[in-house]
Amino acid sequence: MTLEQAEGVVRAVVVYDGRVLLVPDGDGWALPSGTPEPAETAQAAAARIVYETTGYLVDGTEPLDPGEAAGEPVGETAVVCQLLTESPSSGGRFTPEQLCWTPIAETAGTPLPGPVRAYLQGHTPV
Repeated sequence: MTLEQAEGVVRAVVVYDGRVLLVPDGDGWALPSGTPEPAETAQAAAARIVYETTGYLVDGTEPLDPGEAAGEPVGETAVVCQLLTESPSSGGRFTPEQLCWTPIAETAGTPLPGPVRAYLQGHTPV
């Protein structure tokens, strides 16, 4: 397996106990996202972005296949992340009170890329 340098925007998909981690984005909510640093993989960028934004430690484990979804922004990568800590450190840009752990079933009104929505639909608790 080779790891490739990430380009464009990296979005982190942190799912825990049937909920997805969202951060404030203007008047709504969004996945933690940012741009990779030089020579950084998408997995490493996702882990760094989540930590810098929320204070949670995660492991960026699985980049989602962008597929052929029409209308999806080019140059974006979504990475599924495994939560490593149940409590965030105090170093995140947002405080724990500013974060939202949203039940997957309630993300319908949240603007999510197609591959992320497909992934979450496959992981909705019964």
